[in-house]
Amino acid sequence: MRIGELAEQAAVTTKTIRYYESIGILPTPDRTPSGYRAYDATALERLRFVRDAQATGLTLIEIKSILELKGQGERSCEHTRSLIHRQIDDIDAQIHRLEHARRELRELMERADRADPVDCVDEHRCQVIEARRGEGQRDEPPAAPDQ
Repeated sequence: MRIGELAEQAAVTTKTIRYYESIGILPTPDRTPSGYRAYDATALERLRFVRDAQATGLTLIEIKSILELKGQGERSCEHTRSLIHRQIDDIDAQIHRLEHARRELRELMERADRADPVDCVDEHRCQVIEARRGEGQRDEPPAAPDQ
């Protein structure tokens, strides 16, 4: 099949297919006598795998590492498992940072709700945010807990 047909069946763009070829995720296909790329069903399956793997949050580099292992005839289960564990750890850390940010914003919101606009006389500063600084709060969220 030609690149347009492959793109349609895989629900990606032709530009994506060319990019995947350039970075080695998709092997360079054979060419027809007239110079068109000629793909087979394995290219479609590979593109579907890449799309599914990306949906889990894996990066193209990580996906490529899985495909390289498979291409060498090795089992990729343990490698994939470690990638998934790292992805979960990254998500847990992000959740921790977001929860910290939510707490900070709620404190600011409560302070803003209590603030009297009449007291806001400095034209260069906001009393709500300045009060936060005065309380000695940290700018950085605490580190995510180890698991």
